[in-house]
Amino acid sequence: MSYLKENILMAIEGITSNKMRALLTMLGIIIGIGSVIGIVTVGDALSDYVSGSLSKLGVTNLLVSLQNKNSESTGLSFLSTSLTESDRISDDMVNKYVERYKDSIESISLSNVGPTGQARIGSAYANVTMMGVNDGHAATNNIDIIEGRFIRDTDLLSKRNVAVVSDKLVKNLYPPGQDCLGGEIKIETTNGIITLTIVGVYKYEQSMLATSVADSDRDVRTFVYMPITTLNVMTSADSGYLSVTVKAKNNVNIPAFCDVTRGFFNSYYEGNPNFNVRVGSLESMLSIVTDVMGTLSTAVAVIGGISLIVGGIGIMNIMLVSVTERIKEIGMRKAIGARNLSIQIQFIVEAVVVSGSGGIIGAVLGLALGYAGSSLLGRPRLPGINVIIVSVLFSMLIGVFFGFYPANKAANLDPAEALRFE
Repeated sequence: MSYLKENILMAIEGITSNKMRALLTMLGIIIGIGSVIGIVTVGDALSDYVSGSLSKLGVTNLLVSLQNKNSESTGLSFLSTSLTESDRISDDMVNKYVERYKDSIESISLSNVGPTGQARIGSAYANVTMMGVNDGHAATNNIDIIEGRFIRDTDLLSKRNVAVVSDKLVKNLYPPGQDCLGGEIKIETTNGIITLTIVGVYKYEQSMLATSVADSDRDVRTFVYMPITTLNVMTSADSGYLSVTVKAKNNVNIPAFCDVTRGFFNSYYEGNPNFNVRVGSLESMLSIVTDVMGTLSTAVAVIGGISLIVGGIGIMNIMLVSVTERIKEIGMRKAIGARNLSIQIQFIVEAVVVSGSGGIIGAVLGLALGYAGSSLLGRPRLPGINVIIVSVLFSMLIGVFFGFYPANKAANLDPAEALRFE
């Protein structure tokens, strides 16, 4: 044990006596370990962010949508311009579907996106997009109602001019503490000015799928939810739907229910030459995202492994230089009785100390980079202690592997030749 301690102290003394050379030797190890820990940490945070965002949208949700019949062979999913009102998913189809599978359905969302515009009260404004919805839209899409209520079935039947607005809109239009429920807002759109009575307020959350870019937080565009029947009258929209979102109950087998749903709706499209229905779920999308993140993590680990190999070659190179510089020292030690194994252990310990030091520095760097990167995603996290320990141990193993050849070369030197070396 004392012999090993002595070798470690000698290795540390060698590193401190030539700091720049030692740092350059460690650089490959530092970059390799730091990049692996940092990027894997960010990758975990990104995976957590995407999974969380998809889960908020509803993992048990099924998206039932129209598609061109030739899209299955061409891979194109956009709808052709020949779509007519009779091609759409009808209320009759939806009602019969709900009636037949009511034991498996939690809620169903029917929606239609309307025009964009600005809601105004005096000089205050808020950018909005009108969206017609049914009474099941909030439950299906996990919309959090913080004041009042959501759209009801009676609103749909009576085609009322009522709206559910975001808390961000309320903040932009109303003074702090003023009650907005029951108040009227006027929305300026390309279809004219629409007057709606506020019956509820929902909590606005930025979606990972959002594509709009606002100049400031005040200019963020939010949805104003209103009865879909009211919106269709205002915009003279065709009846029926291009897509329907179904929220299944928690005990339902999602893949099997997707097949059942697809079969039900496509029974209405057997005689339709142009369109049929496809059904997808966020559960399958979540699985795909998880697989992609796993593949990316593996790719990063491979790239980091290449850096470690490069770092290992650097260690081998510097240890060979060290052997050449210390040939006389090796010859003297062997001349006074040092065994080959002792010489071999000395140089392997030096290589392990160099690579292990690089691994520790790389782990600290990776920890800092990983925390900074994950914080930018709003998911600050630190790598697990197991990851750090394994990384440092692996870097030391690199030192053993790449330090063996120089150590073996030093151990096999002939004492007489070593003492005559100049």
